[in-house]
Amino acid sequence: MADAAPAVPVDTTAGDDAAEAAFRRSQARRIWLVRLGIAVVVVGVLWGGWYLLFGRNHVSTDNAYVNAEMAQVTPLVPGTVLGVKVSDTQAVKQGDVLVVLDPATPQINLAQAEADLAAARRRFRQAQATAGAASAQAGASGADIGRARAQLASAQADFDKARTDYTRRQSLSASGAVSGEELTTARRSFEAAQAGLASARAGVAQAEAAEKAAQGQYQASAAVVAGSTEDTDPAVRAAVARVQQAQLDVKNTVIRAPIDGVVTQRKVQIGQRVAQGTPIMTIVPVGQLYIDANFKERQLRRVRIGMPAEVTADIYGGDVVYHGKVVGIAGGTGSSMALIPAQNATGNWIKVVQRLPVRIALDPKELAAHPLRVGLSTEVEIDLTGS
Repeated sequence: MADAAPAVPVDTTAGDDAAEAAFRRSQARRIWLVRLGIAVVVVGVLWGGWYLLFGRNHVSTDNAYVNAEMAQVTPLVPGTVLGVKVSDTQAVKQGDVLVVLDPATPQINLAQAEADLAAARRRFRQAQATAGAASAQAGASGADIGRARAQLASAQADFDKARTDYTRRQSLSASGAVSGEELTTARRSFEAAQAGLASARAGVAQAEAAEKAAQGQYQASAAVVAGSTEDTDPAVRAAVARVQQAQLDVKNTVIRAPIDGVVTQRKVQIGQRVAQGTPIMTIVPVGQLYIDANFKERQLRRVRIGMPAEVTADIYGGDVVYHGKVVGIAGGTGSSMALIPAQNATGNWIKVVQRLPVRIALDPKELAAHPLRVGLSTEVEIDLTGS
């Protein structure tokens, strides 16, 4: 029987080393996982503490922009531009001259209005004089009536005497005591007295009619000036108003800055013909800017007017913090106030979180120290514990 082959020795050192390395890797992984878990727990605890102590009492958004109540400059009278005194980006003060228009036409209108006023005053004085003359004429007509009535009484007496003489002679003519010539003379005297009486009566009627006409003319003239002076006469006051309007038009040929601010969007040049109401430039009141912050609807549950807010602008970064307060909350979301509002009445409707503009007023002193411009991006944080 042949001898058996000798046994080959097995080296177990390599296997032990691999097992040990795998164990160490497992231990290291376990340690890092434990550390990561602890870190996550610590971060969660810190975030929870921050939220409980601070975060839940503040809401913030980066959907916020600088805005202002800008003044749009428009000419109040049409005219040709003679001079433009400002340029874009130029700072102006309230009352500074911006544009000068040609005053020729307004000055002509002023001269015409002043002439109309003088004519209106003259017509009033003429009406007063006419009323006085009509009053005197009415008085004279009364005297004419008295004279006519006196003449009527005289004519009546002459008529009565002539009738009596004629009647007596007519009765005596049959006996021959009165000649025919004498009777004829008496008859003629009677007829003349009768005609004189009719003429006197007509004179009285004419005088009375003249008095009525004079009274009517006086009343008409008096009604024009009754209860008025030259300055309170309606026609004079209307003419004065036209003069004042013409004076205002002349003044408005010099267009001045309505507020303090910076000139933007200048659209006017020398020699240009501008129409009344046409925008020619805009003035931005950089010292009275505010922030329009668009918060999500769920962020506004506790937001109230008067709460303090902190604002940082991208132009300065976090080094500059503006302090303001909530002064207003818009009456509608941006989408509802859009030119074409969103129509959600469809079968594929998807709910979209809406944003509501909140106005934040800024401290003018901080604005003066670090000026802003309309449209710049900002971040806003509102303290919900303030009031």
